[in-house]
Amino acid sequence: MKILTVQSLSKYYRQYPSPRAKLKEALLGVKCHEEYWALRDVSFDLKKGESLGIIGDNGAGKSTLLKLVAGTLRPSTGKVVCSGRLTAILELGAGFHPDFSGRENTYFAASLMGISKKEMDEYFDEIVSFAELEDFIDRPVKTYSSGMFVRLAFSLVTSVKPDVLVVDEALSVGDQHFQKKCIDRLTGFRKLGCTILFCSHSMYHIRRLCNNAIWLHKGKPMALGATEAVVGAYENHMRSMENNSANSGHDNMNAEKKMPEIAGGENLAGLESLSLQGISNDDGHLLIEKDLTVYATAWTRDSSVEVNFGILIERGDGVWLNALGTHLDGVKPRRLDENRWGMTLCFKNVPILAGEYFVSVYLFDASGLLVYEEWLKHTKFTVISPKEKIGLVELPHEWL
Repeated sequence: MKILTVQSLSKYYRQYPSPRAKLKEALLGVKCHEEYWALRDVSFDLKKGESLGIIGDNGAGKSTLLKLVAGTLRPSTGKVVCSGRLTAILELGAGFHPDFSGRENTYFAASLMGISKKEMDEYFDEIVSFAELEDFIDRPVKTYSSGMFVRLAFSLVTSVKPDVLVVDEALSVGDQHFQKKCIDRLTGFRKLGCTILFCSHSMYHIRRLCNNAIWLHKGKPMALGATEAVVGAYENHMRSMENNSANSGHDNMNAEKKMPEIAGGENLAGLESLSLQGISNDDGHLLIEKDLTVYATAWTRDSSVEVNFGILIERGDGVWLNALGTHLDGVKPRRLDENRWGMTLCFKNVPILAGEYFVSVYLFDASGLLVYEEWLKHTKFTVISPKEKIGLVELPHEWL
């Protein structure tokens, strides 16, 4: 059953060269503007429980699409049909009045969301508890820290399970502790069959959360379908843009290939050590064995906190060779003691050829969505291969 239908959705703005031109058009009826299409002819259907990722460059129309779906913008053409409760996590706390208390802002914002006072009376204590603001809820929000402010806003927006959830880069709310609560709530909605429209610059999160994706470029849909196919097409486009930028002598400004950003605030867990076996102990750090083994350990503040490890091997120029994660491979790290975890990863018969390489390690939460800590390009090793071997890797092969 379709729960969300977006049909030929478009949004354009009139751009005038000057205020005088705008007045001339209004008085004389002479067209003096150019049309800027922020979004043009976007269509898709979502069924109950589906997740659609929205990707694209800055200015591609992603936020415009979300605002049109959420109803905070009116489309120029096309329509959006939603057959259920829609909740949008866009600009958290945008409607809060600084002079009102947290309690007053909560009830007022809830009324704008279509939640009755009777319903809010039922949800209120849970909202305050989730935001961890019991001692501050009757103070003016202008006295809140930025973290307290977004905690209350997020808790309110997600207090009622929606049928459709619209999310714009909302996985970086507050400190680590609260980010984990946010992620758990969003993934809980997903497990309960909530349909999710998720916009992010993190291809990692798009792959993890969405079963389909749409790529927007200059307001137009370039690809729509299975996540891996669409993300792959987008990444090919970004690599092409990088190459063109490098050939033109411009700096590479692309950040799309980065792993998710580390969470801030008080740490629930952290990395402790990273070491390699199979490389020399001298300054050259040469790979001297056929196998390369990676060891890493981590600590947790509480014994109930579970973790996952991620390992990235990249060449000195930033080309990724391989990115792996315990959560991606269905492997559980070893618990060394009550508050320590460890992992061992062995690359058999390493096929990489001559070059300088770096190993990075990431510490994730149990879901693999929240990054507790990252050590980027932490350990270097060098590979020297025979002259007749050319390229990045030596693939298994046989001449017939």
